[in-house]
Amino acid sequence: MNNYSIKIPKKKIMYQDTNKRNSPPPIVFIIAIGLIGFGAYKFLPGLLNAKTSNTPTSTPATSASGAIANRISLGNQILLTSQTTAAKQAGVQAFADGNYQTAAEYFQKSLQQNRNDPETIIYFNNARASNGSSLKIAVSVPIGSNPNVAQEILRGVAQAQDEINTSGGINGAELQVEIVNDDNSPEVVREVAKTLTKDQNILAVIGHNASNASLEAAPIYQQEKLVMVTPTSLANNLSAFGSYIFRTVPNISLMAAPLAEYAVKTAGKTNIAICYDSQAPDNISFKDEFVASLTAAGGKLVPTVCDFSIPSFNSESAITDAVSKGAQGLMVAPHVDRIDRAISLARINRGKLPLYGSTTMYTIQTLKDGQSDVNGLVLPVPWHPETNPGSRFPENSRQRWGGIVNWRTATSFDATQAVIAGLRQSNTREGLQQALRNTSFSTPGASEDVKFLPTGDRAGKPILVQVKQGGSTGYNFVPLR
Repeated sequence: MNNYSIKIPKKKIMYQDTNKRNSPPPIVFIIAIGLIGFGAYKFLPGLLNAKTSNTPTSTPATSASGAIANRISLGNQILLTSQTTAAKQAGVQAFADGNYQTAAEYFQKSLQQNRNDPETIIYFNNARASNGSSLKIAVSVPIGSNPNVAQEILRGVAQAQDEINTSGGINGAELQVEIVNDDNSPEVVREVAKTLTKDQNILAVIGHNASNASLEAAPIYQQEKLVMVTPTSLANNLSAFGSYIFRTVPNISLMAAPLAEYAVKTAGKTNIAICYDSQAPDNISFKDEFVASLTAAGGKLVPTVCDFSIPSFNSESAITDAVSKGAQGLMVAPHVDRIDRAISLARINRGKLPLYGSTTMYTIQTLKDGQSDVNGLVLPVPWHPETNPGSRFPENSRQRWGGIVNWRTATSFDATQAVIAGLRQSNTREGLQQALRNTSFSTPGASEDVKFLPTGDRAGKPILVQVKQGGSTGYNFVPLR
């Protein structure tokens, strides 16, 4: 296990109207005055506090109320319950008590038992940074609804945090990362965004994951002028959304076009049916861009009704319908939390139709649960370990996490690297935004430099991968040459 050097943050007044014609006896005035005095004594401090409740605090977990407080942690509670050890539990207790050195020791002990736990690495860094100068950002991920994807994103953030803190920090200040569980839920995301914007110590947010979550949060961050860098949201609606909104994935049109061209010009499949998710903005965008590119390449969309989001979705009838209408291939674009339905479709397909997929399908769940049913699936991704043979990121990640990471980890690493580079120029919200918006902004990423277009999109291009036999699950994503 690597040695880490890091640091974290110092952790109705009721009244009664007596409208009578006769003057009340003196005793009534005495009682009324007493009640008014008691009310002022009892409730005025609370009213005054309410007036100042928007004053930022160093840890929004302590100021956030109810369910949101249980979703935010700088190190005082475990959010990734699947990655729990006794040492980690002791660490969060020490952190909550303000014993940061003890917390760091427990977190390091937990990492010796389980190095593949990004939450603990982040907490360890936070604990080490608590006694010195630090800068704070947040990362919001769907821990409750999709813990695998949440950990993929957290690994990229944790790796970037650990590397900068180990090398001396950002102009001497170490980076703290507050973790938030948003469940990819628009309702939760709204409250999360409001909470994070109120904490003036938070300088940027890495997130959110699904596009429906990012689209819900973006207006709040834009209005309150807090930088949001999403590493995974692909919806067209995010492009040029606002001057504080960025993403470290290319525009979705750049992702969909190579896949459509491959299907028609390389695989020779001109008639393609589509199953998509009407409740997933990124996959709606992917479907639309794929259809446009398919037509431009000389292909044709086979008209079928296949929506992963509807409760009555039926894999067998979807495949039967597509085959009966002459489909030569099937493109699947599910919401990230409904990948199981796409896998079910692949299982029923049994290789009848070649499979093509949106970027969403690149998950360990696809390989583990799909197995031979997804063999041959082709999809575009913004990054792959073999994208740039000269990059040190894949090997550094393999050593740190004990295995190969995927594109979400790489783009999350890049999002954090971009924020770090911006904070080197200015450690204010406005200064960070201006740094990232500068046309000359560039910083090294997982495989290539991170640069943003005027739209806030990542400047770059995707790579096509295909599921083939091999790897720890029996199948793996392999670049198409």
